[in-house]
Amino acid sequence: MITTPLTEALVLGAAELEDTARGVRPHRLPAWVRERFPDPQLMTAESRPSGVRLVMATEARAIELVLHPSSFSYRGVARPRGSVDLVVDGELVASERLDGGDHAEVDMTTGAREFHEGPPFTARFALAAGDKVVEIWLPHNEVVDLVALRTDAPVRPADRNRRIWLHHGSSISNGSNADTPARTWPAVAARRGEVDLHNLGFGGSALVDPFVARVMRDRPADLISVKFGINVVNFDVMRLRAFVPAVHGFLDTIRDGHPDTPLVLLSPLFCGIHEDTPGPGGMDLDALAAGEVVFTATGPHGNAPQLTLRIIREALASLAERRADDPNLHYLDGTRLYGEQDAVTHPLPDALHPVTATHELIGERFARYAFAPEGPFGH
Repeated sequence: MITTPLTEALVLGAAELEDTARGVRPHRLPAWVRERFPDPQLMTAESRPSGVRLVMATEARAIELVLHPSSFSYRGVARPRGSVDLVVDGELVASERLDGGDHAEVDMTTGAREFHEGPPFTARFALAAGDKVVEIWLPHNEVVDLVALRTDAPVRPADRNRRIWLHHGSSISNGSNADTPARTWPAVAARRGEVDLHNLGFGGSALVDPFVARVMRDRPADLISVKFGINVVNFDVMRLRAFVPAVHGFLDTIRDGHPDTPLVLLSPLFCGIHEDTPGPGGMDLDALAAGEVVFTATGPHGNAPQLTLRIIREALASLAERRADDPNLHYLDGTRLYGEQDAVTHPLPDALHPVTATHELIGERFARYAFAPEGPFGH
């Protein structure tokens, strides 16, 4: 088997690769952000390589990727492991569930954390004959150190010549509750649109942070989308007076680097617990004791009016209208991707995140909207 160095020439969708004792770790935010604002929630989310994949052209019939995963779970609650997906010439053809690696178990009642160290994992795939473009999608829900790439024939960087779609959003954009990384809604939409995804979806961390806007300003992008709302509500971090100027500033910063790039502003998907009830959100401890994760809304609190998803949708629609001088800014109501009726036919098991089939539904709907000939991302 041939061992090929794991470099930025083969790893797409990452901001940079960090050398570690075990190999290289993909990061979706650059070091300057991680150094200035090492928030634990954000640091965990950005180091889970959602949308990051190895992309290569090869005639190989066998391929092995050795990686060392790091996962976590809540004590008493079963949590599915991450997966590595194989996409060949744009088609999802195989998936390998992770095993081994390091694991942290968190007791939500006490905050105690128990750590267990484990061995690396090797994903093995058999490939058809002939030259092809191979993508190995890394897990969207576990941190991984890439250790070795082995094949039975040489590999080379693929000549993609595709438009880059840069997306920022919350845990659903990160892929929460999807079974595998290539079946998260942004990955589904990117395949349908035949574009290269750079996913800045960060679980619990789509909070209109100025440094994310700067990252998006400076990253190459042919297409851009940003999705705000749910984290602002379930962390109860802003009131309307602060939220609207913050979003204006976020968009202004992106426009400093991408003045004419098509940009879709998405409002929140339907989420029954937060449509009319503000945050902060929390876990249902009774459900947790029964071995299930279910989220709740705990507001209202205090005298100042708090944000709900309905209020945020109205605010973002109005904001987009006030930026009518930007012909390449497009507003999309998130309930067009997942609405109140969808919550009946495709319910959110934990009251917050969609399962795989719903991710695929959302991805297909976004693709039909955005990549249609007359859509904002149409050619």
